[in-house]
Amino acid sequence: MAVLVGKKAPLFETIAVVNGHEIVEKFSLEQYIGKKHVVFFFYPKDFTFVCPTEIIAFQERMAEFEKRHVAVVGCSTDSEYSHWAWLNTPPSKGGIQGVEFPLVSDLSKTISKNFDVLAGDYEYNEDDELEFDGEPVAYRGLFLIDKQGVVRHQLVNDMPLGRSVDEALRMVEALQHYEENGEVCPADWHEGEKAISETHESIADYLAGK
Repeated sequence: MAVLVGKKAPLFETIAVVNGHEIVEKFSLEQYIGKKHVVFFFYPKDFTFVCPTEIIAFQERMAEFEKRHVAVVGCSTDSEYSHWAWLNTPPSKGGIQGVEFPLVSDLSKTISKNFDVLAGDYEYNEDDELEFDGEPVAYRGLFLIDKQGVVRHQLVNDMPLGRSVDEALRMVEALQHYEENGEVCPADWHEGEKAISETHESIADYLAGK
C-alpha cells in the first residue's frame, strides 16, 4: 500500500455524476486546487450495504464541510450509469437519492490503481492469459487533499469496515487549524480546543494547561 501523504494527489480526468443527476464528461479534482480542500474517498460498489450508509452520512454533514470550504467527492469502479441509477433510487429501496456531491466513475480502475486502493491487480497466468487476482473494486480509501493538491491524510479500511465521517471532519478541522495558526493538534483534538505551539510551548506546559 503506497503512502501518498506529503505527495501530490494523482491527477485524473473522468466521468462523474454531480448534483445527483448531471453526468459530467470531464471531471477532475484540479478544479479545486487553490480554492478548496478536498475529501476524496473510495467505496467498493453501488447498490451494496455499508457503502450507502457512508455516502448518506457524508451528505448529512455536507453543511459542515461546505462552511469550511471543503469539497467532498466519492469514487468507485462502477459506471456513471450505475451511479446515476443509484442516485435516483430512494433510500427506502436501497438507493442514495438526495446525495448531491460528485460520484466519480473509475470504470477503467486506473484512479483506484493510482491511489493504490484497488483490491487486486491484473496478472498473466501460466498460459500467458491475463487474469485479475483479487477483487476489481476499491477498498474504503479516504484522502484529505489541501489547496495545493497535496495529500495530508489518508485512511484505508477493508470492505466490511465503515468509516467515521466525524473523524474525516475532525481531520479537516485539525489541518485547517494548523494552516491558519501554526499550532499542531494533539490526540483526539477537536475544533475549539487548545492546540500546541511548537515554538513557544513544551508538551509539559500543554498538559499542565489542559
